[in-house]
Amino acid sequence: MNPTEGKKKKIRLLFVCLGNICRSPAAEGIMLGTVEKNGLQEIIDVDSAGTSGWHQGDLPDERMRVHGEKRGYDFCSRARKFKRDDFDNFDYIIVMDENNYRSVKSLASGKEQTDKIHLMTEFSVQFNNHNHIPDPYYGGSSGFELVLDLLEDACEGLLQVIKKEHSLY
Repeated sequence: MNPTEGKKKKIRLLFVCLGNICRSPAAEGIMLGTVEKNGLQEIIDVDSAGTSGWHQGDLPDERMRVHGEKRGYDFCSRARKFKRDDFDNFDYIIVMDENNYRSVKSLASGKEQTDKIHLMTEFSVQFNNHNHIPDPYYGGSSGFELVLDLLEDACEGLLQVIKKEHSLY
């Protein structure tokens, strides 16, 4: 018997921002916690990337890690640059703002790949008055806290969409 027979293909999520050191690794860490809390870690994989390669190999911004730790998250992924292959390896490519959307879409080779790209705020439930996740890099503590609030909300909404689309109830 084939070892993969009977096994469901994992649902793969990729969060994308500019540098992969603030928003997307935070979304990755929050989503990992959300997936684990719901017992879906055998079904859903989560990763993050940036549209630029400026910070490749770096840990997330220390300020984001500190704010995340206060909420019980461990943001420890290493930054990497988004690449064309990611379209083949991920089911959902979730970007933080319109600039990220345009950058990722410019690498897509057709409608099937473009259809995988979503704005994070599409999944917002409580904070549905925001059309993007703002970059907190040049701001203060309140910016990091706002980003975490927005990401926690959108990650919960995203999980509900995935559960519904993939009949995981």
